[in-house]
Amino acid sequence: MTTAVHKGRFAPSPTGRMHLGNVASALVSWLSVKSRGGKWLLRIEDLDPDRSRREHSLIIEDDLRWLGLEWDEGGTDGIGYLGPYSQSERGQIYSEALSKIEAAGLTYKCTCTRAEIMASQAPHESDGRVVYAGTCRPQRLGGSLPNEDERRHGVTRLVVPDREIRFCDKLYGNQSVNLASHCGDFALRRADGVWAYQLAVVIDDALMGVTEVVRGSDLLLSSAQQIYLFGLLGYPAPEFGHVPLICNSRGIRLSKRDQSMSMGELRKQYKPEEIIGMLAGTLGLTSTEKPISAAELATQFSWASMKPGAKIRLEI
Repeated sequence: MTTAVHKGRFAPSPTGRMHLGNVASALVSWLSVKSRGGKWLLRIEDLDPDRSRREHSLIIEDDLRWLGLEWDEGGTDGIGYLGPYSQSERGQIYSEALSKIEAAGLTYKCTCTRAEIMASQAPHESDGRVVYAGTCRPQRLGGSLPNEDERRHGVTRLVVPDREIRFCDKLYGNQSVNLASHCGDFALRRADGVWAYQLAVVIDDALMGVTEVVRGSDLLLSSAQQIYLFGLLGYPAPEFGHVPLICNSRGIRLSKRDQSMSMGELRKQYKPEEIIGMLAGTLGLTSTEKPISAAELATQFSWASMKPGAKIRLEI
């Protein structure tokens, strides 16, 4: 009897240099899968044609290798047979999946602008979430596929149920999300034809055999949207683990604008083991911030030792 391979993944967007927050997610993902003897996949999430650059992908790969976070599959060199591993090359795969959902009568076209959607937000929705009110949802949903002309008009939205989606996160424990109140009917494809993240990530994780998804805690609740999509398409959902967000000395979440914590600057000041040790101590994986290699850290990795705070301030 063949045992399924445990597989994790790191899926960066090639829109700039990685910062410490990105590195933290990559590190925990790599440690989690390697501590279980599994394989690690590198996928390039370059859905945004205006911001994604191949040169950024190559720099990300160089930074990962420098840190000792080698991947077993994927990357720009396309290691493995489940590719292509860049989302910009997977449009036909997404189209086939969308057609399946459309045939079930679970989508519709939406022509609302972002300004109109924001204007309809309830007063309590003040955490930055955009909850779609269903303005364009038809009273009766059809089961026929839209023609090419229909496909080109508006955002393609997925009808979501008014019920709880439950899952257990490796760090944050049991979660329960009502999609109707959390996000409403969400996008599967933009009006300009660009594929939405939620659809692409589900299709890719399913077809590439990903069994564990590790990423930043800002994406914790979006797991419910993806779990719903996995079920609709007949795929088993992976395990989920979310990593606390790394903030700068002012308590502000890191972004690619934080040049002082970008890999470009950090590589000038620190050795790989120093960065790994700093993150390990900050996340609670070790009792100190003593330098340590990723390979050595994998032998003692445990989700139980991590701190489940929403944000972690890092002083460097």
